[in-house]
Amino acid sequence: MNADLIVVGLGAMGSAACFQLAKRGAGVIGIDRYSPPHTLGSTHGETRITRQAIGEGEHFVPFALRSYEIWREIEAETGEDLLTVTGGLIIAGASGHSLHGSSDFLQTTIDAAVKYGITHRILDAAEIASEFPQFTIDGGEQAYYEDAAGFLRPEACVAAQLGMAEKLGATLRRNERVVRIEEDGNGVKVVTDRGSYTAGRAIVSAGPWVNELMPDAPAGLLKVYRQVLHWFDVSDAYESFALGRSPIFVWACGRGEDDFFYGFPAIGGRDGGIKIATETFRETTVPDEADRTVSAEEPAGLFSRYVSARLKGVGEKCLKSAVCLYTMTPNSNFVIDRISEKVIVASPCSGHGFKHSAAIGESLAELSLIARTTIDISPFSLTRFSDQKKRLSEKSIR
Repeated sequence: MNADLIVVGLGAMGSAACFQLAKRGAGVIGIDRYSPPHTLGSTHGETRITRQAIGEGEHFVPFALRSYEIWREIEAETGEDLLTVTGGLIIAGASGHSLHGSSDFLQTTIDAAVKYGITHRILDAAEIASEFPQFTIDGGEQAYYEDAAGFLRPEACVAAQLGMAEKLGATLRRNERVVRIEEDGNGVKVVTDRGSYTAGRAIVSAGPWVNELMPDAPAGLLKVYRQVLHWFDVSDAYESFALGRSPIFVWACGRGEDDFFYGFPAIGGRDGGIKIATETFRETTVPDEADRTVSAEEPAGLFSRYVSARLKGVGEKCLKSAVCLYTMTPNSNFVIDRISEKVIVASPCSGHGFKHSAAIGESLAELSLIARTTIDISPFSLTRFSDQKKRLSEKSIR
């Protein structure tokens, strides 16, 4: 089977790339080892935070802003509910907090909002406590509030983009594992466990499986970490955390990189719980060996460390949990770059990529078809990493 482009991996970035390529009339084959949207990678869990001013760095903001536009365009076309604006609160101590590669996440967020004219307010501790009484404030906090922040429904976003891609002529190969990608003078051949496909170019957006297709990548460039999402009982405080009453929130609690937690409004009704999670980067894993079970100690530890003293009325009972995988670079940036003349990699979301994925898919389509992008992708080059010693092989990716 032949095509103009082959997209390997159909999660956040891959589904967006397939849609944007098909929208531009390209012949596309999309391949995924499972049947997306699924629960084995990084693109699931009912909700993902979205915000416009990006504390990880202002170079992400154009992706966030354009993605908002694309989500609304897809909603208008499909009738799907993808983006919900709730307002968003980022809370930190007055001395700042490092997060996702940013030495002062709150201040970087504020600076980005000012630069791009994003509507926001800065709140002191008393104002936080007054406007958001569901949160227990110690008195030394400050916060950034963004009117347009909210959440995306990742499974619906992936399904909508893949559905539109197919409607526009894309061929999707589900439950098919890519074994290797080969290059020759004419293009690429993608070999799977069920056959082979040829195209002029390929995009690798394989999430936590990307290392299997980038064996020549520098050691330590891409690491996979197991993360756990929890839904706690909110029945006794549902009115305070209900959709329309509560913002999404990111709460930096100390000086450590992973000393924070985040959460959402209770979108599932009184009995659906409130989704809360943190991040941990102590032990790496590989996707096919990641522990998908969640021990009772994991939600109990999160509740004790973060929730009990800060979210009024949220119960200790954990209604459900889910495991997802983060593929991280050393500085929490993304990689969006050519790894050879005919192969582009766009995969590691570093734990904060879903909000940007719609616009990244558009940039991938532009890069593949016209060799330039409307949004500057130079900050996401492989050469930006200090341990980048060599490029990948120009002949074969196994």
